[in-house]
Amino acid sequence: MSFLDHIRRCNAYDPSHFRPFEVGGQTVGRLRTEFATRLAAFPDVFAVKDDRVTLLDSHSTPAMRTRVMREVVQRLGAAGALPKPRGEDYPVVTGWGGEPLLLLDRGVVSAFGVRAFGLHVNGYVREGDLLKLWIGRRAPDKSVEPNKLDNMVAGGQPAGLTLAENLVKEAAEEADLPRSLAERAVAVGALTYCMEGELGLKPDTLFVYDLEMPADITPRNTDGEISSFALMDVAEIADLVRRSREFKFNVALVIIDFLIRHGLLTPDDEPDYMELVTGLRARFPLP
Repeated sequence: MSFLDHIRRCNAYDPSHFRPFEVGGQTVGRLRTEFATRLAAFPDVFAVKDDRVTLLDSHSTPAMRTRVMREVVQRLGAAGALPKPRGEDYPVVTGWGGEPLLLLDRGVVSAFGVRAFGLHVNGYVREGDLLKLWIGRRAPDKSVEPNKLDNMVAGGQPAGLTLAENLVKEAAEEADLPRSLAERAVAVGALTYCMEGELGLKPDTLFVYDLEMPADITPRNTDGEISSFALMDVAEIADLVRRSREFKFNVALVIIDFLIRHGLLTPDDEPDYMELVTGLRARFPLP
């Protein structure tokens, strides 16, 4: 394997498998063709054509769209065509900072191929000239990538919270960090990728933060999503990413970005350096 293999894995999809999903005259997602045909069973909600699926203009407000989409998701979930709703809404937007066109349950976002946002926090410790990272191991009952290695704190960005508010919430739930410490996290950029998954398309954005951790604080999970934490040498982490899939698929991208930003992965020692730098911010197949 190589670092670049992780970039390629997170940007593997076949555009011919999907058709645009339009809301309010704007393309907000892409639907797998097989799933799009199921939506023809809801003619009062969608116009299903060979080249696109449109949420009908009669559902003209965000509240109306949210309501009818929630009903569709519940019915398809009951029929086994979608996962059951998870009870957490994500905003459907054409780009970060835009006004939500509707809210959609987190568990079905990729089925509709809409943009999703999240945050990842690198919790690092300095020991002299060495850097170490707190790495979590995902619980064995996680629906996505169970038992894989993860960042100290990571989570999706729900509707109704700012990134700063969500970071404090996730830091408390996933690592038992006090607000005063979580608020020291520094925003260092954003990564993008688009991959075809089991349910559909994932055009995702990860907002990345670095948090220097005090030597006397050990993360402790409180929500059951992480089974354990370990403080690992960055060199060991880099080797694991380079030669294995031990890390959750998108966490590998966050680690590669950390290595580049901290001068631990350089153009002199990595022949794929330029492809890594550009590949961490891939373009979405959406306008």
